Amino acid sequence: MWKTIVVRSLFLGVFAAVLYILWPRLVEFLSASQDLSGIDWYWFVLMGALMTGAFMAAWELTHIAVPGISRFVAATSQLVSNAMAKVVPGGAVAAGAGYFKMLSASGVPTGQAAAALAAVSFISNLVLFSLPAIALLLAALSAPLPSGLLPVGVIGTVMFILMFSAVFIVVKYDKPLLFVGGIVERVVCWVADKTNRDWHPTALHFLERRNEVIEALGARWFKALGAAVLNWTLDYMVLMTALIAVGAEPRPSLVLVAFAGSAVLGMIPLTPGGLGFVEVGLTFMLVAAGIPGPDATLATLAYRLFQFWLPIPAGAVAYVVFRRKFGRPAELEVA
Repeated sequence: MWKTIVVRSLFLGVFAAVLYILWPRLVEFLSASQDLSGIDWYWFVLMGALMTGAFMAAWELTHIAVPGISRFVAATSQLVSNAMAKVVPGGAVAAGAGYFKMLSASGVPTGQAAAALAAVSFISNLVLFSLPAIALLLAALSAPLPSGLLPVGVIGTVMFILMFSAVFIVVKYDKPLLFVGGIVERVVCWVADKTNRDWHPTALHFLERRNEVIEALGARWFKALGAAVLNWTLDYMVLMTALIAVGAEPRPSLVLVAFAGSAVLGMIPLTPGGLGFVEVGLTFMLVAAGIPGPDATLATLAYRLFQFWLPIPAGAVAYVVFRRKFGRPAELEVA
C-alpha cells in the first residue's frame, strides 16, 4: 500500500511540476480559442465526422480482435478507456486496466481480453511508427494543397493506400520488420545508455511479438490492419482539415511528421493525454513545417478540440450507458 501511495504521489508531483512549467504557454495557447469563431461551420462538421470515423475504426479493431464481442461493448470500452487516458496522470496504465475490466465484465474471458488488448496495441503502434517512412514517400509526391474539400478526400485516400501497403509488407514479411526493428533497437538502446534506463528491445523481439499477434488474430489480421490504418488516417485528416480550414497551405508529408510526433508526445505519461506537451509540441512542429505561427496555433486548437476535449464527455456518457447494461465493472466477477 505504501509503495502504491509513493508511486502515485510521485506521478502527481511530476504532473504538477510539468504543468507549472507549461502553464504560461498553455494559457497563451488557449487564449487564441476565441479565434475559432472565424472558421466556417462546415469545417467543424467535417472534422467531427472524420474524428467520429476514426473512433468507429478503433471500435471495429476491438470488434475484430475479440471474436463474438458486441459492437456496443467495443465502442463503450474504447470510449471510456480513451477518456481515462486523458484525465488521469499516467493514464495509459489506468486506461488499459479499465479497458480490460470492461471487456471482462461484459463476458469476455480474461485470457482472450488480454490477448485482444495486446493485439490492438501492437497493430496500432506498428501503424504509428510507420508514419515517418510514409512521410518520405509522400515528400516526393506532395505539394501545398489548394483549398476545398476535394483535396482532403484525395490525400486521405492516398494516405490510406500508402499506410496499408507499408504496414502490410512489415506484417507479411520478416526482412522489412527486422530492418525496422534493428533501427528501433539501436535508437532505443542509445537513448537507454544516455538516460541509464533498462531498455533493451531487439529486432527479434518485434518479430516474435508480430508472430504472436498474427497467431492470435488468425485470418482476421488483414481486417484488423485495415481498421488500424483507417483509424490513424482519419485522425490525421482531422489535422489536415483544420489546417486547410484556417487558410494554411500544408504539405501532407511535413504535416504527417508533425502528426506522428504529436501522437508520440501524447504517450508521454507526465500529463494526462499529453496535455500541454501536444499543444506546444504540435504547434512548434507545424511552424517548422512551414505553417505560419497563428495558423499553426489555431489549427492545433481545432484539432485538439476533437481529438482531446470532446472525447472526454463522450467517455463519461459511454460509462453510464455501459453501467446500466452490465453494472459497475469493478464490482463484477471477472469471467
